[in-house]
Amino acid sequence: MLAHAGAADESLSVVLLFGALWVGWVGWSRIKGKAFPRLPAWAGPGLLAVAALLGLAAATVPRALFPAAPTPTASASPPLEGARPTSTASLAVTAPADGAVVDHDEVEVVLDLEGGHVVDGSSTRLTPDTGHVHLELDGALVSMTYGLVQVVDLRNVPPGAHTLRAEFVAADHAPFDPRVTAVARFETETA
Repeated sequence: MLAHAGAADESLSVVLLFGALWVGWVGWSRIKGKAFPRLPAWAGPGLLAVAALLGLAAATVPRALFPAAPTPTASASPPLEGARPTSTASLAVTAPADGAVVDHDEVEVVLDLEGGHVVDGSSTRLTPDTGHVHLELDGALVSMTYGLVQVVDLRNVPPGAHTLRAEFVAADHAPFDPRVTAVARFETETA
């Protein structure tokens, strides 16, 4: 639920690392004489050297091509005014309706997003109209989603009044300034 697709630098690192492993395996297999008999004998050590270079490149090249922006942390103080982009989006909770009574062990949350669209994955390249949604129930994060419909499990939620808060955040998981939020209050009953 909390997993995200890798950014360009992470994807390049993975490709280079898998290339290093594959080339290293071919070189090692040739040295041991267990495979690739058409390769000359000197190719084995050469391929191991290439694998080592690819492994080194996996650790250094993506960072050089895609410098990382500082990543906000949960314990960080709130960003200074103007430090975050302003969004063109507005967000509303259309279900559950404010004041609804839910007598099931889950609730379907339906959001309406105008002036923005949800994108898959995380990125440090921020635009005012792209991001994804963080969903909180009673102040606890229950979902980071790439859609506008989400089912929230209520099996461990006590009966009574609850607050659902949705926030359209930038692609780096940090809020826009001002924040783009929507709130719905509902009650649960024992089933």
